Amino acid sequence: MQALDLPPFEAKLTQSPTNQPLIWDGLRRKHVVLTPEEWVRQHMVHYLTDHLGYPRGLLALERGLRYNQRQKRTDLLALNPDGKPLLLVECKASSVVIDAAVARQATTYNQTIGAPLLLLTNGLVHYCWRVDFAQRTNERLAEIPAFAAAIHL
Repeated sequence: MQALDLPPFEAKLTQSPTNQPLIWDGLRRKHVVLTPEEWVRQHMVHYLTDHLGYPRGLLALERGLRYNQRQKRTDLLALNPDGKPLLLVECKASSVVIDAAVARQATTYNQTIGAPLLLLTNGLVHYCWRVDFAQRTNERLAEIPAFAAAIHL
């Protein structure tokens, strides 16, 4: 577990005509409903890009995948320079405990995606693993790797 206070960022907040809070999503280039999970997702996007050097153009939000004939969506996926999955991020609201059920959900998604790095976060607590599919092992990492390091893992 990595306790990490995500640094503040300049969130662009507004309200919908029905008074729903909205936040500007620079990756999707639109305002989205500001849920507790979306707040964590936007913080993580800014942390990865502004502090760990992940290129914005290699990040995908809510990318679709099929698992057991069901359509699912990933919260955040970072790609490597070749466009292959690098880091799968599962975001939860800060009130949600990162437990075995959350880990199962993320690892299930990652069986389809095949990212060598997996990150679970509720914005307050973060767990990051390196996944070795060939050896069928997971190694817990002490910190979220910067992009430059991640592409060489």
